[in-house]
Amino acid sequence: MAFDGLLITEIFYSLQGETSRSGLPFVFIRLTGCNLRCTYCDTSYAFHGGERLSLESVIERVKSLSADGNVLITGGEPLLQRTTVRLAKTLKNLGYAVSIETHGEVSIESVAPFARIIMDVKTPGSRMDRGGWQQNLRFLKPEDEVKFVITSADDYEWAKSIVQNQTFAAREILFSPVMSAENTPGEFKGVSPRWLGEQILKDRLPVRFQMQLHKILWNNQRGV
Repeated sequence: MAFDGLLITEIFYSLQGETSRSGLPFVFIRLTGCNLRCTYCDTSYAFHGGERLSLESVIERVKSLSADGNVLITGGEPLLQRTTVRLAKTLKNLGYAVSIETHGEVSIESVAPFARIIMDVKTPGSRMDRGGWQQNLRFLKPEDEVKFVITSADDYEWAKSIVQNQTFAAREILFSPVMSAENTPGEFKGVSPRWLGEQILKDRLPVRFQMQLHKILWNNQRGV
């Protein structure tokens, strides 16, 4: 019989480090497995391994951390696991505000009705810009968010062109500088936060600048 649960890397309670809800307490469900290998990936530990848990066991762990509130389903790439849709729907029915972070190369159609989607559009600097996110644009809702991780000036110009020429249903468009994946807060692999902020202002882009709060607070430590 095929396994009908979820392969989980970790479940923990912490502050949301990104998106328009940065700073709010969340339960994080990190699923194992990803089909991309971005140059700046900071969760490569979620590529393999993990613990097989039933859907009911995952829900019980979430309840033990928060009776209700915000839940983020992330990875890896959470939409590679078929039970993720059931997980999102079940959590929503229990009163949780569910978010899903995805790279957009997998269809979000089946899960979009049950969750706030954060779609991470891969820039050329990630070396994973396959363009599949464009097929998901029709499924985005106003409450969803689209994120661009900027590694260079070329990445910025690429993302800027998309923002200026593409209509998104999602109201929030996020630009982030790449922060080091090692435990070195304040180090950056490409553009500096100041440079990125100044470019956004100079070009008057209708985007939200963000930094990864969890790396600033906890040095990219797992489970917080």
